[in-house]
Amino acid sequence: MGTFTLVIVILFLIGYLFIALESVTEVNKAAIALLMCVLCWSVYVFSPGAEIGEMLKMHLGDTAETLFFLMGAMTIVEIVDANGGFNFVRDLMKTRDKRKLLWRVAIATFFLSAILDNLTTSIVMIMVLRKLVRDNKERMIYAGLVIIAANAGGAFSPIGDVTTIMLWIKGMITTQGVITEIFLPSVMAMVVPTFILQYSLHGKFDKTQNFEQAQVSAFTETQRKIIFFCGVGGLIFVPIFRAITNLPPYMGILLVLGVLWTTTEIFHRQLDENDTMAKRVTDLLTRIDIPTILFFLGILMAVACLEEVGVLTQLGEELDRLTGGNHYLVTGIIGVLSSIVDNVPLVAGCMGMYPIAPTGDMAVDGIFWQLLAYCAGVGGSMLIIGSAAGVIVMGLEKISFGWYLKRMTWVAFVGYLAGILCYWLLDTFVFA
Repeated sequence: MGTFTLVIVILFLIGYLFIALESVTEVNKAAIALLMCVLCWSVYVFSPGAEIGEMLKMHLGDTAETLFFLMGAMTIVEIVDANGGFNFVRDLMKTRDKRKLLWRVAIATFFLSAILDNLTTSIVMIMVLRKLVRDNKERMIYAGLVIIAANAGGAFSPIGDVTTIMLWIKGMITTQGVITEIFLPSVMAMVVPTFILQYSLHGKFDKTQNFEQAQVSAFTETQRKIIFFCGVGGLIFVPIFRAITNLPPYMGILLVLGVLWTTTEIFHRQLDENDTMAKRVTDLLTRIDIPTILFFLGILMAVACLEEVGVLTQLGEELDRLTGGNHYLVTGIIGVLSSIVDNVPLVAGCMGMYPIAPTGDMAVDGIFWQLLAYCAGVGGSMLIIGSAAGVIVMGLEKISFGWYLKRMTWVAFVGYLAGILCYWLLDTFVFA
């Protein structure tokens, strides 16, 4: 490892440490991520033979696609929520029993994540939880489970997580293969943590505290349902739009946002302007969590720098050497690492290191690729900044890194191991 590379790694580790200690330093993680990004690339520009102009454009383009997708999804969910679109979803899930609600949240999040994606589902479920659980400390437990269930649900679907999309598009997994063999391990990764966390909740909700009817919209019930299905149904349509047009996902999100924006403007024309201006999209755009967007920008671009200097590829090769090519061990470690470093470049590095083989564990739908899809997706739940779902919930609910580390990390890890064990049993005794 060269001097410049070593300095970049040290800068990244120092930045990561400050992000992890945000609750102690009281310095916003977005500020640290931006500093880390710029400093890493500033060091890299002085390394011999570095041509960063095109590199930056390429990585910024990839990052911008993620950011526009995120901003579009956040805006869509904010529009639906502000205009009462989630009211009937809240009513379907409503129960005074805290443990029953926990299971309903887990199951709904799990399956929604497979249909939409883990990031969008996390935003939707947090909005619903805000209507059901008023106590912040209790809602943090539900929010932690949302992260775990969203990542578990995204792992068994080819469109549920960025990493599964990458593996699916490159032909390393198939839709039928990943759903058939990863579904039950993903269920275990959701059920086991839910079973453990239910013992953190006792009793029932107070009626007046948790279920008062909020007058959030002057729209009729029919109009609210139209807004809901326009927004959430539009998000479901995004993968279909991509398949039809071959355009990137953020273009589909912008299409849905445009349709939903137009629909709400038509509805607002029929109402008194003084009563509805605060619910119009032009005002709702000011509520978007910009610090979280900037955090994504900084962390993804910093990881891109690590990718360019070859650190992630070297790490993958070293793992392969140390484990003797044991696919369960390699992918298991990659899953743990994905909770520390973004899982996208880790999976990309693995895809570059290991070509598809005609037969065996490295073939299409082979053990390695399926385990990689599971581990990289579910493993991100072990730390709150280990997945896009975790980062967005962290921003929305103001959950600290330390609280999640203490209360949720071990729970997510137990579920992670349970899923791997389930996959081994299926592969050994069922699909063998």
